[in-house]
Amino acid sequence: MDYSIALERAFDALPERPADADARLTIPDPEGETDGAFTRLTNVAAIADAVGREPDHLYRNVQRELNTSGQFDGQRARFSGSFSVADFENAIDAYVAEFVTCSECGRPDTRLVTEDGVDMLRCTACGAFRPVQKKTNVSRQPRETVESGKTYELEITGTGRKGDGVAERGDYTVFVSGAREGQTVRAYVENTSGSLAFARLV
Repeated sequence: MDYSIALERAFDALPERPADADARLTIPDPEGETDGAFTRLTNVAAIADAVGREPDHLYRNVQRELNTSGQFDGQRARFSGSFSVADFENAIDAYVAEFVTCSECGRPDTRLVTEDGVDMLRCTACGAFRPVQKKTNVSRQPRETVESGKTYELEITGTGRKGDGVAERGDYTVFVSGAREGQTVRAYVENTSGSLAFARLV
């Protein structure tokens, strides 16, 4: 077969590239407000719309990351406890890394679908697909702890919204500044918040 014909057929077989595939994912800043013993996240629906996911799905996973209880009315969420805007940002970063960003090309042009009972993330930009984690609100002791002031060896398996490397250790999601997906690094944990931890390379 002629090389040019084979190449043309190969291009034809590639998935259609979205017109805005090169556009940067723009997510509204979380808008939080204190309400006594609760903290509200008032723009859940807008954030969910920006990442192309259902608001209730985003809410449930932010709730899990914050390790708290809450309520959601379809637009706004109320969480038990005191949380900062940074706490919400980090929980949303974890959500985007797991449920939005393609692990192959790093683009947000993905669809969350269920196939044979398995939640899958399919990329419309490069055609890659992978299963996503089952996120639940069941409280349990972490299999492995993550503590501030300690150094851990971590495998970077994803990329956060701000470009940080993302690793999993037990029930913790660890953001490592300067790390890249595919690396195995030693990281010093500077602080933790619920099931989130924030680290830098050493």
